Parts: sequence; structure tokens; C-alpha cells
Amino acid sequence: MMEMLNPPHIGQIVWVNRGRDSGKYAVIIGVVDQRYVWIADGDKRKFDQPKKKNILHLELLPLTSPEVADSIRETGRVTNGKLRFALNKYVEPADEALEKGE
Repeated sequence: MMEMLNPPHIGQIVWVNRGRDSGKYAVIIGVVDQRYVWIADGDKRKFDQPKKKNILHLELLPLTSPEVADSIRETGRVTNGKLRFALNKYVEPADEALEKGE
């Protein structure tokens, strides 16, 4: 069994590279086990309808949203607005830099 160096954690930003949502960013809102996580983006994929994803189909980014992690830790849930805010805060600057480079 492959040992995970950085196990996925709640609030972590991921890039989906397989499936219907491929090419999109999302936030981990729950960890099922070593292999599966629940993701949502607050837009197409709401908190109440998260997607269960195999972590092999995700690229775990070295970014964590403390707002999302704290909210889930304290209340057990997070607003869709907060998920969108987290993704815009961390992902938009990176995307804009890529677009300007083209």
C-alpha cells in the first residue's frame, strides 16, 4: 500500500483532473478515508450536494482555506458563499497569471 506523505485535509484546495468536473477547482469538505474525499465548489457543486472523489482523480494543491476548515470544525458545515470566496481568493490570482502569460 502506498503511504501518503500529505494526506488530504478539510479546507484543502484541489484541482479535479478526472470525471465530469475535470479542469475545475474545488475544496475538500470531508475526508472519507485514505482514498476518498468529499468536494464542493459552492457554485455548480453545492455543500449540500458534494461529490465523492477518489483522491487519485484530484491534484491536491498546497493551499488550504482556513475559513472553510474553521467553519467546518466549529459548525460542521460551511456556506456555499464561503466556498466560492475561498476558491476566488486562492485560485483566481493563479489563473490570471496563467492567462496573461498566453
